[in-house]
Amino acid sequence: MAVSASRITERTLRSLRPPRNGSSILYDDEIPGFGVRITANSVVSFVLDYRVNSRKRRCTIGRYPDLSAAAARQEAIQIRGSLRAGEEHHRQAPTIEVLFNDYMERHAKIYLRPNTIRSSEGIARNIILPKIGHIKVADLKRRDIEELHRSLKDAPYQANRLRALLSKMMNLAKRWEWRSDNPCEGIPKFPEEKRDRWLSTQEIERLCDALDAHSRQSSANAIRLMLLTGARRGEVMSASWEDFNLDLGIWTKPSHHTKQKRREHVPLSPPALRLLIAMKESSDSDFLFPGEAAGKPLQEIKRSWSAVCKQASLQNVRLHDLRHTYASHLVSSGMSLPIVGRLLGHTQPQTTARYAHLADDPLRQATNRFASIVAAARSRKRADVIPLHRDRDA
Repeated sequence: MAVSASRITERTLRSLRPPRNGSSILYDDEIPGFGVRITANSVVSFVLDYRVNSRKRRCTIGRYPDLSAAAARQEAIQIRGSLRAGEEHHRQAPTIEVLFNDYMERHAKIYLRPNTIRSSEGIARNIILPKIGHIKVADLKRRDIEELHRSLKDAPYQANRLRALLSKMMNLAKRWEWRSDNPCEGIPKFPEEKRDRWLSTQEIERLCDALDAHSRQSSANAIRLMLLTGARRGEVMSASWEDFNLDLGIWTKPSHHTKQKRREHVPLSPPALRLLIAMKESSDSDFLFPGEAAGKPLQEIKRSWSAVCKQASLQNVRLHDLRHTYASHLVSSGMSLPIVGRLLGHTQPQTTARYAHLADDPLRQATNRFASIVAAARSRKRADVIPLHRDRDA
């Protein structure tokens, strides 16, 4: 049972009467939540009710007469002041949205490639911020991330990229002392199936015909250059003429354009060099593929790629599969994995090792050739043998 008094004083305390069972509380009208509780056993205590995140809480300040009414009132005032300061600090504490914006400005735009930045922005704006953007960084729980990650189980690649983005954001939050742990740690990734899609010789022929017929030849040339060099889409789209030495046939990729953040020198094949020379003759831009905005390269060719694939009757092919096509045909033709890895800009041998099974083709051709030699030798020997039964018949 709870009642109120105008002010809790020593006189008020002396007038208290215990209830028959349980306890009753007499609240002060001047200090919100401050009261005195008396139990059926005549135990008198000062209490303070308050709210945290809209949930009601109660703390016991002390017992009477160990604590006087005046001392209890002063203690209640101090506790409420601390709670208000804590609430104000919590209100001002950064949210996940604030953390993401700082992640973009202080990390992504400095250290990451443009494609990765666009991917991170897409995941955050479409999934993370609508779901948990309002949550304080310090309040984000592992379960919140698990539920968000699990909601994308039918798109495992996207789910794992979301987890990786949140984990990096949480590591930065630890570094900035916004929280002491990373709630992403220990959350398992979904299994991902590596794509093994590349174009056959016939598909390459159809693709080239479709590129020749495409209405936007600037986009078609970007696709041609990806196919002829095995370069990543971002490396091609952001390339400048100053990166090329057409006399020597060398493409020097600057470190801020490559995935490994290091400068790469790549030789150009004759078809790639002819393509670039023809493009250079009609270019008046610093970029190989200038965009609509002044001083900016071409940003997107998804529509052109979709149209070209439809024209060439190519199913389930991404632009990045042109890189797989380049590597796969080189390995199948007998080129060593280290050489192919150098051309692709791989720094780790295991990255190129995904194409190792394709090196079986030239080995199979070699062993089949020897098998045919043995078969021919046995055939000649049989032709030279005269059956013994013919002698007996004679």
